Amino acid sequence: MTDEKLDQILKQALAPEISDREIRIHRRRKGKMKKIVKIGKGAAAVVAAAVIGICGLGYFNPVLAAKIPLIGKIFEKVEDDATYSGDYSDKKTVLTTEDSVGNLDTSDYTVSDKGITLTASETYCDGYSIFLTVNIESEDADFTHIPEHYTGRNVADNRTAAGFYIGGTWSVDGSSPEWLENTFDGEVIDSHTFAGMMKINLEEKYTGSGELNLNISGLGYDDDRMLDGEEISASHWTDGIWNIAIPFEVNATDVKTIEVGEKKGNITLEDVVVSPYQVIVHATTPGEQRELTDDRKEKLLSKDPDLTDEEMYALLGWSYEPCYTICFNQDGEMLYADMEMAGRAGFAVQGKEIKTLYIFIFDNLDDWSLTEQEGMNSSAADRAVISKEIHLEQ
Repeated sequence: MTDEKLDQILKQALAPEISDREIRIHRRRKGKMKKIVKIGKGAAAVVAAAVIGICGLGYFNPVLAAKIPLIGKIFEKVEDDATYSGDYSDKKTVLTTEDSVGNLDTSDYTVSDKGITLTASETYCDGYSIFLTVNIESEDADFTHIPEHYTGRNVADNRTAAGFYIGGTWSVDGSSPEWLENTFDGEVIDSHTFAGMMKINLEEKYTGSGELNLNISGLGYDDDRMLDGEEISASHWTDGIWNIAIPFEVNATDVKTIEVGEKKGNITLEDVVVSPYQVIVHATTPGEQRELTDDRKEKLLSKDPDLTDEEMYALLGWSYEPCYTICFNQDGEMLYADMEMAGRAGFAVQGKEIKTLYIFIFDNLDDWSLTEQEGMNSSAADRAVISKEIHLEQ
């Protein structure tokens, strides 16, 4: 087991139990997608399948490319049905090079292990998230039984995509590795090929160019022939090593930041970011360092007797007061919500026109849930700690 995976297990094992509120919000926002639970020798590694954390993988097959040109055009292939849908044609950066007769050179962005080949294809970065398209190919696989999931909040949206799981870590420009908590939104091209996209959220606003390092340790997918089973999540899972360095450049075109700085109660609405494919609400609530109890300290030291108190506090992390956010546009359409985390709530634009945003931030999950069900005119919306109307400059 790697040190990175051990760190993740320690974080999960030592964090306070998930509250009923967190479970309920998790279930609402994750919808059809599930957690991956993979049992290894002597340890269980839990990889969260984030919806709205979104990613896709696939593979470049020269024969297939002659019929369906995928490399450099995966956004075009999956952008309609992906959670973070939209037209990426004018925003994307193609990673591959092409010679004078049209042959693609993918050698810098292709890795293979355990019979599975990954090829990174295109990127887009708005300064807050990296959107990446990749192919995955396996001659021994049968991807045609990967079930589709809804990528809109309502079934009536009729927007579905195939789902694929990823395990491992990512980092940017040598930063500390972060656990991959992404699910791939994409399309099964044939029995051996899957193409799709993922989104990785950066911790801080990024400018200029950089390098994304993916250290993938596992890949898996569900099987619709096992839907009657008790647990089908990542029923087809492969451990391996697929490490790849991917350059990216921030494209700030059509990205707007509206400073707010409004504080009510214990919640502060810092700012709102609107990019072509997502809306991000930055709101802060009071937080405190989780307590290093004797029991937790004993468990941590049993894994690594050389851990300092500072390192143990870092593993435990912080806990924050609850904060639940909903966004609507000027037409009363609710934006599809990504997984909310401390300080940041993300929403998919999904082609909706945004002239005005109505933002409601709650400290009560029941009020948030009722507003989600009834819309922005719900009586529960009046109980939001912060409600803000934001007009975007034309």
